[in-house]
Amino acid sequence: MNGNLVVEMTVDGRLVRKAVESRRRLLEFLRDDLQLTGTKAGCQQGDCGTCTVLFNGQPVRSCLMLAVQADGGAVTTIAGQLEDPLVEALRAAFQKHNAVQCGFCSAGMLTIAADLLRHNPRCSRSDVRAAIGANLCRCTGYQSIVDAVCDVAGGQA
Repeated sequence: MNGNLVVEMTVDGRLVRKAVESRRRLLEFLRDDLQLTGTKAGCQQGDCGTCTVLFNGQPVRSCLMLAVQADGGAVTTIAGQLEDPLVEALRAAFQKHNAVQCGFCSAGMLTIAADLLRHNPRCSRSDVRAAIGANLCRCTGYQSIVDAVCDVAGGQA
């Protein structure tokens, strides 16, 4: 046996059915097999959050999840969120507050921030810090990201 399994999942709203090696990570499946390169490969150990996507509506590190574990589920990458009004508002706020510099962490940060705001639309600055705290950003120092998310949350202090 060659270790390939057929997986079927919804990715960014479209059904995907594809043979995949049993040990292939979801990150590689998305980036290499499906050419969805908006999901970035950072540390590849689950520490940086750069590869965060939504699986069945919940944020997950795609570098820690096997593609076969997503079988039957729904994966939403940053590409699948770009027309979401909440993500559009966050993107605008990130630009307004200079929360994007190199942009490498942006997809993961936007995914985490949008998830936070979906569950807690009037979140506090400490809520934002706690939510994004596990996502690494080497450029902004986080303050501008917190400002941007709070701006979308209605300016809560």
